[in-house]
Amino acid sequence: SNSKTLFRSKQRKVCLNEILTVKTPTNPARAMSSITVQPPKCLQKTFVAPRRHMFGPGPSNVPPRILAAGAEPIIGHMHPEMLEIMSDIKSGIQYAFQTQNNMTIAVSGTGHTAMECAIFNAVEPGEGVLTAVNGIWGERAAEMAERIGARVNSIVTTAGGYFTSEEIDRALAKHKPVLFFLTHGESSTGVVHPLDGIGDICHKHNCLFLVDCVASMGGAPLHMDKQGIDILYSGSQKVLNAPPGTAPISFSERACQKVFNRKTKPVSFFLDMTWLANYWGCDGKPARIYHHTAPVSAFYSLRESLAILAEQGLENSWRRHKEVAEYFHEGLENMGLKLFVKDKNARLPTVTTIVAPPGYDWKEITSYIMKNHNLEISGGLGPSVGQVLRVGLMGGNSSKASVDMVLEALRDALRYCHKSKV
Repeated sequence: SNSKTLFRSKQRKVCLNEILTVKTPTNPARAMSSITVQPPKCLQKTFVAPRRHMFGPGPSNVPPRILAAGAEPIIGHMHPEMLEIMSDIKSGIQYAFQTQNNMTIAVSGTGHTAMECAIFNAVEPGEGVLTAVNGIWGERAAEMAERIGARVNSIVTTAGGYFTSEEIDRALAKHKPVLFFLTHGESSTGVVHPLDGIGDICHKHNCLFLVDCVASMGGAPLHMDKQGIDILYSGSQKVLNAPPGTAPISFSERACQKVFNRKTKPVSFFLDMTWLANYWGCDGKPARIYHHTAPVSAFYSLRESLAILAEQGLENSWRRHKEVAEYFHEGLENMGLKLFVKDKNARLPTVTTIVAPPGYDWKEITSYIMKNHNLEISGGLGPSVGQVLRVGLMGGNSSKASVDMVLEALRDALRYCHKSKV
């Protein structure tokens, strides 16, 4: 019996050792030793965004009402309430674009995303694209089309200029593209391009008419259906005063015929209109299929910004932007500054380009104004780099009070910034 008791005692010790060595929870301090990157100290500080007058070419200031809408509680991107919000957004875009196109949505992304959505869906590899380059956006469109294997040709004019209908007609007859790209509001040069008649010219040549109105929608007259525009896109952060990140886009019936009868799939799954049309309820199918998780808060903000535009009225918005721009231009000329766009009728009401004052460093001017007036204006972009200062007065920022602030800041900068004797 003694030997049995000793055996059982040894068994208990073996089991106890197994429990101690195998089943004891891992030491937390020992587990932490596997972490080589420590919590960043910068994230332990509270972040507070500075309040600034956003008078550059975009983004513009977001009014409290739109900020409040974006702060509403998150709901599911496929919830009935979200689908209703998307329907409201669609109606708002149709009003802003002046179109009855059913294929009207907001892409989850900035204006660049909508530009790619338009080109990727409407053009197949090997097909011809013609871009009108009177600033940076024509250059960007050409590069996007080249990347998907399109045959790209461009017509180019000097920065600050625009194309005649005759020039466009000749280029379309020569190159025979399936798509013609034109920027309505060229924010890099400050030009608003005439649109009347161009859609008819494109259709005569069996070509789709694609227009970028990111910087002009809501600030300059635009009639998608009447002007024969086949694909039109914009952005949320300019006249709409919403945060960047959503991009309205609309396709005509003619464009849809091209888009939905492709031989090949678009290069981008994310921007495939076959999926997006269903997600936005534009394809007539009874059920919507999950495609991607929409930016819910951004859609709240976009809906609110479109609601504000509808309340104000498009024609009132167009008129106000024109009057404020003319007031600004008069003030600049009274200061002895020159406007970059010579043709008064071609000046973009939302973004004004000022000839960089001779003898000054434009970077010093913009930095001085930011530091001393808490106000953003910018230099040129693309072909206008080094040639201009750009001032954006869009949406709620389009007011004579805003103009007075900018003029005073410019006067101050020209007094105190270094001017060379050359």
